Amino acid sequence: MTETTGTTTGAPNGAPTRVLIVDDEWMVRSMLRTIMESTADITVVGEASDGATAVSMAAALEPDVVLMDIRMPRSDGLTATAQLTRSARPPHVVVLTTFDLDEYVRTALRHGAVGFLLKDATADDMIAAVRSAARGDAMLSPRVTRRLLRQFTEDEQGPGAEQQQRRARARERLRALTEKEREVLIALGGGLSNTDIAAALHVSEATAKTHISRILTKLSLTNRVQAAILAHHAGLLD
Repeated sequence: MTETTGTTTGAPNGAPTRVLIVDDEWMVRSMLRTIMESTADITVVGEASDGATAVSMAAALEPDVVLMDIRMPRSDGLTATAQLTRSARPPHVVVLTTFDLDEYVRTALRHGAVGFLLKDATADDMIAAVRSAARGDAMLSPRVTRRLLRQFTEDEQGPGAEQQQRRARARERLRALTEKEREVLIALGGGLSNTDIAAALHVSEATAKTHISRILTKLSLTNRVQAAILAHHAGLLD
């Protein structure tokens, strides 16, 4: 399939969010482009039909958000996601899924994807998800966060001693956090957005974002989902 590109102008503050669409089905790409371009604050800078092309196009176009399908011929979205999140200017990768939350989706999240977007979501929800990803805000609702954590837990079930060791290791990592950062981590683990975290902890949204950034840096994590999983392993969300 043929990849297309749009304008390659930069994106300073206040400029439209630059989106790269990656899916092997041209009808899906066309549908997503139509939805994204229905609003003035989002612009589609390109389309790709496989992961390898997506990586090369992202390097040239520097999108803010990549909508990434997983199961594609030639080069899948998992490898591409890992490569993009390690790039010099990593975009926010949002996985396109059918809500089966299979091993591929969980692997994509481990590789640094910020969340996922349902292919049967409404146009408004798709636009809201891209805006949220561009802000670095929560991509997962509390319901979806709980489901993800439940599936991770089921995958990682083991003998009691093994679970206790996992909890001990997680708690040791969290010793690097301040008390306020632990409060923010708990709220983040509950699927709250930056706005909701700020309201719950009586701080500004800018302060909430700063806390989240420090949490990810201190814990050597890539995204909010990984932070939520670590909080779960430590028993903070029980």
